[in-house]
Amino acid sequence: QVQLVESGGGSVQAGGSLALSCTASGRTVSGYTMAWFRQGPGKDREFVAAVAWFGDLANYADSVQGRFTASRDNAKKTMYLQMNNLKSEDTAIYICAARLGDYKDTPSGYGYWGQGTQVTVSS
Repeated sequence: QVQLVESGGGSVQAGGSLALSCTASGRTVSGYTMAWFRQGPGKDREFVAAVAWFGDLANYADSVQGRFTASRDNAKKTMYLQMNNLKSEDTAIYICAARLGDYKDTPSGYGYWGQGTQVTVSS
């Protein structure tokens, strides 16, 4: 079992920055892809970014490419999401997820989920 806990959400004005963290507990995350999804009001859960377990390869949704940076520290079992130049449409609950194996960009591909952290961007 893998337990995931997010932190770092909050409120910011458009153009600002926020950093999120997701820390895993319960077992090693070796071999696990870790990902960020988000769910805005009245919207489906959507993929944001994912980092391979070896940490050198990250994938991003087109909507955040160039603005968000995902990384991870396996020794700390923690994944990070640095969000810059935030827009009002980035407002959502950001949720950490993990899966054993390669990256996928659909929620159904992940078996472990955190509770989420709210990010609110005001224009």
